[in-house]
Amino acid sequence: MEARDLAGIKIPKSSPLVIKMVVLFILMICGIYVLSVFTNQTTDITESNLLGVKLFDESCVAPNVEEEEIPYIHFPKPQTFSREECRCNPVRNFAIVSMQRSGSGWFETLLNSHTNLSSNGELMGSSERRANVSALYSTLDKVYNLDWFSSASKNECTAAVGFKWMLNQGLMKYHEEIANYCKRYDVHLIFIFRSNLLSRRISVLANSYDKEAKLLNGTHKSHTHSLEEAEILARFKPTINTSVLIQSLNSDKRAIMRALEYFKSTRHILLYYEDVVKNRTKLVDVQKFLGLPVQELRSGQVKIHKGHLSQRVENWENVQKALKGTSYEAFLDKDLRL
Repeated sequence: MEARDLAGIKIPKSSPLVIKMVVLFILMICGIYVLSVFTNQTTDITESNLLGVKLFDESCVAPNVEEEEIPYIHFPKPQTFSREECRCNPVRNFAIVSMQRSGSGWFETLLNSHTNLSSNGELMGSSERRANVSALYSTLDKVYNLDWFSSASKNECTAAVGFKWMLNQGLMKYHEEIANYCKRYDVHLIFIFRSNLLSRRISVLANSYDKEAKLLNGTHKSHTHSLEEAEILARFKPTINTSVLIQSLNSDKRAIMRALEYFKSTRHILLYYEDVVKNRTKLVDVQKFLGLPVQELRSGQVKIHKGHLSQRVENWENVQKALKGTSYEAFLDKDLRL
């Protein structure tokens, strides 16, 4: 007997196979559609939600920006405030990359004296912000979307936004992911190191001592803003362990060379602290690198250590013996009266 449907119409015996094929075809079409929707949503999340700076107003133009610089500017749409009349002011992203006791704090205060620049300090000093790649991205997204607030924030009319990032704060550990992020979101890297690594080592030891001794009325300060404070901190002369001095200098040198290698494909500029101190035209180079109108930059910080290195170390003769005949011997004769 032939099968009948609910309406009593005869259905050929071969119909189950046909029905299965039709159903399979429909399922395939639905699957392709769902997959395409999911892919588009994922792309939207990656391009838009992950980093708000890509949610820009397409009506914004930058008439005063040179054509080759256009790929490096953004028009952020912050989630926490409105840029109002400055919404079409182009913004460049940057990060100051350095090592502790390399002059980066002083350098950042100089940059922050620019009326159109916001550098938000050493954000990655918090271990939570560098616990994994997702934590890093979350912090970067907030900074470059102008949603990170600090005393340095210029907010609405900021033309360059960034922060200070030490090599040992996740930068080297996640260097591949961070380099890709920098290239994708046009982050300008400003490398600043000391050319005299012995001077940095002395500063590290002196700063470590003050963390424990707290020479300024029971408080520790890495940077000073008065001559009196600077003179008090400068009285301490560390004793250098010369048995590991070469090893320490080698380690510092390798870290710098690796960083420059890891991020060589990014948009970057390399500065040395000593050069910036002696030649303030370097600050003009940085402002031009960030596409900023050139201004005179100033810092309220007071230099702690002055004079030749021999005046800053307790066991200078031992240091001389340790470095004589090595590739670091030149550090001994550099007079750092900066």
